[in-house]
Amino acid sequence: MSYVRGLKCREKDCGRTYPTEPLHICEYCFGKLEVDYDYDAIKQDVTRQAIEERHENMWRYREFMPIDGEPTVGIEVGFTPFFRARNLERILGHNEIYVKNDAVNFPTLSFKDRVVSTALCKAKEFGYDTVACATTGNLGNSLAAQSVRSGLKCFIFMPADLEQGKVVGTSVFGVNVVGISGNYDGVNRLCTEIADRYGWAFVNINIRPYYAEGSKTMGFEMLEQLGWQTPRHIVVPMAGGSLITKIEKSIREFAQAGLIDAPGTRIHGAQATGCNPISAAVKAGEELFTPVKPNTIARSIAIGSPADGFYAIETIRNSGGWAEDVTDEEVIDGIKLLAETEGVFTETAGGVTVGVTKKLIEQGHIPKDESVVMCITGNGLKTQEAVLGHLRERPVIEAKVADFDALLADLTATAT
Repeated sequence: MSYVRGLKCREKDCGRTYPTEPLHICEYCFGKLEVDYDYDAIKQDVTRQAIEERHENMWRYREFMPIDGEPTVGIEVGFTPFFRARNLERILGHNEIYVKNDAVNFPTLSFKDRVVSTALCKAKEFGYDTVACATTGNLGNSLAAQSVRSGLKCFIFMPADLEQGKVVGTSVFGVNVVGISGNYDGVNRLCTEIADRYGWAFVNINIRPYYAEGSKTMGFEMLEQLGWQTPRHIVVPMAGGSLITKIEKSIREFAQAGLIDAPGTRIHGAQATGCNPISAAVKAGEELFTPVKPNTIARSIAIGSPADGFYAIETIRNSGGWAEDVTDEEVIDGIKLLAETEGVFTETAGGVTVGVTKKLIEQGHIPKDESVVMCITGNGLKTQEAVLGHLRERPVIEAKVADFDALLADLTATAT
């Protein structure tokens, strides 16, 4: 059973409704469309117990998802690790820090596996045989892998200078990968034209309202894994701005369905200083962001003109949260800090999240006695270039015990 009523314009002064079709822009005000659900029916039919008895994947929250029948893509996706970061707590002087670790999501090690699963289920329902996307890396990895499993033709468009791990992690699946000169914003503009010309299912363009709903499952899992409780704070990395709005939506929907008590979570946004249109607007007290030209090692979130930037700003302000950004050096420090304390190797977006969390604690936006969840969205194996030259030098010795004895003595002396 589907609980989807259709699509609805997100603009408060509009709110026009549309049928469940591959649409993403309101024809009256040009606002963004999102999926509208029958929450009264959901509340009657879903319980905590029913969810807990289901398979541990993203589809255990089926009532809140925008597909009509049973899921046909991504059955193994989701329900990623969630844990208390006690070592990091000691370093940052904070009482309660949690990590939601989508760096080990199936099959391509990022939260994008959630949104792609949702988008491809819907694309198949609409009858598409070709799917495509504009990507900064993780989305391309996931779409390539899951389109192959689904038997769909696939085109991936990406900036030509992406990290090697991201390019290889897409090309290995044998799909059509096209490099585009310039940054992501130019890639996205081109893809909008191609979507209209060829009638393909671009998951983050004409299928975007459905695609974006997959992000909610990261939030749903956090709430369930916390024992059906809400944290006081959540820190979310921001690229196009969609994820942070859907984390907020997941909390709101669980509250509407009676699965959690009235929420009081403050949602904070994290960006890199070299591409910070959303955080700059929040800190300046502006309602709208000013597009920027990206210049940061955090390429996976380097979107200078974020599609959901306005809604991300609104989400942060309405929740009582804040936004911050960190330099490339702080991004590297964040990657190393999470690895050295909690054994999680995250990509640059995760380094941004850790660095911003540290900064928000120091600034007092996240009090040290209030719980905080950090959203880690991608795996560090994809962006190894970011930390090369910043790691402890590896000693090389002969295969002799005497050589190791000497090395150990040197290491011990250095440590003391």
